[in-house]
Amino acid sequence: MQKGEPQKFLTGRPTVEAAEEILGKPYLCLDHGFVRLVDYMGDDASIVQAARVSYGKGTKSVSDDRGLIRYLLRHDHNTPLEMVELKFHAKMPIFVARQWVRHRTASINEISGRYSILDREFYVPEPQVIAAQSTTNKQGRGEVVSPEQAEEVRELITRESDRAYDTYQELLNEKGEEGKPKLARELARMNLTLNSYTQWYWKTDLHNLMHFLKLRTDKHAQYEIRVFAEAMAKMTKAVAPIAYEAFEDFVVMDNTLKLSRLEKRALGLILGGKSAEEAAKLVFPGKKDNLSGEGREFLEKLKGVV
Repeated sequence: MQKGEPQKFLTGRPTVEAAEEILGKPYLCLDHGFVRLVDYMGDDASIVQAARVSYGKGTKSVSDDRGLIRYLLRHDHNTPLEMVELKFHAKMPIFVARQWVRHRTASINEISGRYSILDREFYVPEPQVIAAQSTTNKQGRGEVVSPEQAEEVRELITRESDRAYDTYQELLNEKGEEGKPKLARELARMNLTLNSYTQWYWKTDLHNLMHFLKLRTDKHAQYEIRVFAEAMAKMTKAVAPIAYEAFEDFVVMDNTLKLSRLEKRALGLILGGKSAEEAAKLVFPGKKDNLSGEGREFLEKLKGVV
């Protein structure tokens, strides 16, 4: 061991070679962001161990660990998944963090602008993700704008972000210029834009992490948070590959089909000879194209089946 290197010890806790290889390595996200796995506790075997303690003789019909884990995910028996925990260090735009923090079942410690001077870093989207408001989804994007409009948007965002940061520095007055205010950091930060970067440590168990990944890797999730979720999904797979495989098969929305009572009725009409469009209009009548939003979602579901 060379001088200055951290001392390493043998451990009796479960470790996963694939997870150890990526531990601490940042996955770059957006223009200035990243996410990295800094620690984990448990693995696939930890899930099995917890399940067999909990279920006792009830698991004897399951012949192997993979089969048991797939049974748990298939039937929403989630508490054994909570025996595995992952801790991430992430740096993201503030507006992404505000979406992320909606997942409340985690421990979070965020950098504080009351103690630290924040960096001049802000997110400016690439042209290919700058889009107009969707006409069918009130919280989503529609068509990508023209290259000329995209460049104008980028210039406006950069200009306003720079101006806000210049004001932040002026309010801080770190050089102590006479005649100018030297504002407290907790006040000076308040004009910074939502695309400014923040960072935190975020720790959660595998059950709640899978819920996060289910929602935030979905194609309907906002692009900016989806980038982080997709990187975290790769790290999660490294820690618990069998559980992640089952998650992809039984939980990921693009791979599963959940039908409501009315959707089952529409599906029955299709099996009885009606076309999908006819069945949807009968069960989900609406004003636009004689089809409600629920009906359009039903037809979209069917595209993933046939």
